[in-house]
Amino acid sequence: MPRWTTLPSPYTLGDAEDFIARSARRWAEGTELNWAIRREGAWVGMLGLAHVVHGGAAEIGYWMAAASRGQGLLTEAARAVVDFAFTELELARIEWRAVVGNISSARVARTLGFQYEGTLRQGLSDPRGRHDGWIAGLLRTDDRAPVDWPVL
Repeated sequence: MPRWTTLPSPYTLGDAEDFIARSARRWAEGTELNWAIRREGAWVGMLGLAHVVHGGAAEIGYWMAAASRGQGLLTEAARAVVDFAFTELELARIEWRAVVGNISSARVARTLGFQYEGTLRQGLSDPRGRHDGWIAGLLRTDDRAPVDWPVL
């Protein structure tokens, strides 16, 4: 996961404690909403909306444990979060961004109906540096049918 995410590596107990505290604070503020993805009681992934502006926009992000990929769990969870974002938060737009080459993440976003919008040169950063990034968007008014992406 560190190749495609901003998760610290190695991931320490302190990192986890900071994430939980930050998540609780931002959930209370309504600026970032995170959900755990569980299967048979085990935590297998995370899904979140960041930079939430009620009635405006947010950015979706997600990851799955390797053993749980390819089973449709992430797509199912993300679809529920997208529905929530457009109905409960009344968002007009959700953005998806990923480091160029993250094909798995792009496939999920495409399946959800996101439309590829381009490459952000050196547009993403993490503790390892700056990276070219893909960006896609989904509008509340989109029909969510998958469309072709030039990078897939």
